[in-house]
Amino acid sequence: MFKNSLFLFACLIIYCHATNITPIPQTIEFNYNKAILGKKLFFDNKLSKDNTISCATCHDLNNGGDDGLQFSFGVNGALGNVNAPTVLNSYFNFRQFWDGRAKDLKEQAAGPIENPIEMAHNFKLLIEKLEKTEYKEIFKKIYSNGITKDNIVDAISEFEKTLITPNSRFDKFLLGNKEAISKYEKEGYELFINKGCIACHHGINVGGNHYNKFGAFNYIASDNLGRYEVTKKDEDKYYFKVPSLRNIELTSPYFHDGREPDLKKAVETMSLVQLGRPITNEEIDKIVSFLKTLTGQVKIIE
Repeated sequence: MFKNSLFLFACLIIYCHATNITPIPQTIEFNYNKAILGKKLFFDNKLSKDNTISCATCHDLNNGGDDGLQFSFGVNGALGNVNAPTVLNSYFNFRQFWDGRAKDLKEQAAGPIENPIEMAHNFKLLIEKLEKTEYKEIFKKIYSNGITKDNIVDAISEFEKTLITPNSRFDKFLLGNKEAISKYEKEGYELFINKGCIACHHGINVGGNHYNKFGAFNYIASDNLGRYEVTKKDEDKYYFKVPSLRNIELTSPYFHDGREPDLKKAVETMSLVQLGRPITNEEIDKIVSFLKTLTGQVKIIE
């Protein structure tokens, strides 16, 4: 009870100081040549040990930026144990991965390439492979030292930076078009605020800017210990990076373990275990209607 009270107090502080949702900008600054190279790498199966897996395999840019699976498959059919988060708008996250182990997109981009259940490669062999292709000259034109681990992940992360989704109907509403969303959707937004969802899901990414405990008010089983796997601190057990709600209607299944395929059920679960509050079917429907206004337009550079 005491820990829950402290958590509620912390949520109230967040709620009082950070309850705004900020529109995604139309553009951000990036290095075009690096991003184009990163795009080529992002879609290239050569990054995997057996030439079967690319970044785009688990991050379908035209379908929410993930793969729609509970767990992704890697080289030789290896099955992961964490739901692949969307890559869209990941530039706006304060950390990367569910457990926050990567401080930025560059650190994130390096992980899957050498992960044995993802691309199962290593950078030494990958660099040797790429040196025998057209990549050798492409890298030399952009990076004075050619193909290196740092340059590979720098290029990929520069492309991932560009994957923002502006022009959602809710962003248009925030920018002054009061007809961009319906009365019903506005009521969903009001519930989103009044129920307390916005205490964790706020800012430009409607999430992605701090950690929270999975099961803050009511116990919910999880085999994954979250942030604890990084810090080994008991107080970090079951803490995960709060996910972005941008394009949420496209990123099923939900939660770090992909346990829930239905958005309405996900909202109900969050209300009960994260907020400790009952919620009616009508309230769920209204909140879901609001969440669907967060779907933006994917911009892929050419």
